[in-house]
Amino acid sequence: MVLSKSSLSILLSKLNQFDNPKVMFEQYSTDPEIAGEILWFAYMQGDIKGKIIADFGCGPGIFGIGAALLLAKQVFFVDKDSNAIKICMKNIGLISDKLNKPSFKIIESDIDNFSQKVDVVLQNPPFGTKIKHHDRIFLKKAFEISDVVYSLHKITSNNFIEAFSKDSGFKLTHILPFKMNLKRSYDFHKKPKYAIDIACYRIASKRFK
Repeated sequence: MVLSKSSLSILLSKLNQFDNPKVMFEQYSTDPEIAGEILWFAYMQGDIKGKIIADFGCGPGIFGIGAALLLAKQVFFVDKDSNAIKICMKNIGLISDKLNKPSFKIIESDIDNFSQKVDVVLQNPPFGTKIKHHDRIFLKKAFEISDVVYSLHKITSNNFIEAFSKDSGFKLTHILPFKMNLKRSYDFHKKPKYAIDIACYRIASKRFK
């Protein structure tokens, strides 16, 4: 039986977050409430249950774990940071008794090396503020291996997301706006919290009906 939306968010809130985030990877933890909203929306769209999911730049694994809780068939967790992978593995262990034993594969690698075809990619990619066009790299790879992509970006990226998707044979179907509160994670942060306007973009291949 699938979890309720509120139960999903509660379970996600219990997961471990980054303990030593790396600034060059733009590692920010995805807010559990926001992740829960996105995952529930994806579930209601028919994009989770029974599907093969890739969580790109998985970090602590909140998207992939949430998809597993919502009855995904198989989940690939992909991240090149070994510490993030360790946290992700620990989090999977925390909720293993709540799962209907989907197939997991945890891959410590750059996403460029991932070639497995999947149904849906869920990702919170770097915004490209430290490595230019880093977000574009994530989108390009997601478009190569799936028909449906859920991707988090700054809301100011609307025009870029729409144009890049169209040029890649995809269409922007939904925009889910959020205000994300970032806790002070790096030495250059002067305030205890930062609020930024973001959106989750659902992008589907024009082949996908």
